[in-house]
Amino acid sequence: MPKTSEEVPEASQDAPEEHHGGGTRWRRFALLAVPGFVAAAVLGGATTQGLLAASFAVSGDSFKMSADQLSGTGFAQYGDVANSVDGSARPVGLSTVDSTELKNLCMSSLWDLPIGEATLVIKAGADSPVEGTSMVIDIEQLQGNAEFSAIEIGRDASTLDKADGGQGPAGGFGLQADTIEVSDMELTSWAVTSGSLRLSGLNLAIRPGNHECF
Repeated sequence: MPKTSEEVPEASQDAPEEHHGGGTRWRRFALLAVPGFVAAAVLGGATTQGLLAASFAVSGDSFKMSADQLSGTGFAQYGDVANSVDGSARPVGLSTVDSTELKNLCMSSLWDLPIGEATLVIKAGADSPVEGTSMVIDIEQLQGNAEFSAIEIGRDASTLDKADGGQGPAGGFGLQADTIEVSDMELTSWAVTSGSLRLSGLNLAIRPGNHECF
């Protein structure tokens, strides 16, 4: 996370283990597409794909997010680029979810300050889920147990139609699903935008030292 110390892992995902009711479950899900999810408690934004993807320059640090459960409807993902103010660019798995709920959410960003390390920690949704609409996440790495309904893998990114504004460039690799469920989620990202975001039971703290979510 903060510190460019993490290397982008090679994409890998286990073969499907179970099939039932139009859903596909991966016991050890690793959706690797690369960079983007910024402290969502202070984000809101436009919800058009082109605007979302380029609405701001990402910082030089990624951050981490975990949740007991992510539930989303209208999911699409394709490859894109996140640009930083220093002129560097990072490959991203640009993921769009029309509506999202997250249970027991934790987000953390590790800072390197003149007085030493400190961690921004944001927690919410312990009792009532965090709710987001038109959420776009630049994913570096996602791990957990996942289940999709009506999933399509390898569809041309320009024809994706299950998430509003979730279309990518013609000829690009894309995937989409009617719904996505991820339990025991651990996510590393660079930026996130959301049309709206409701964080129940929000607790934001800056703590000396390393106190990342995972």
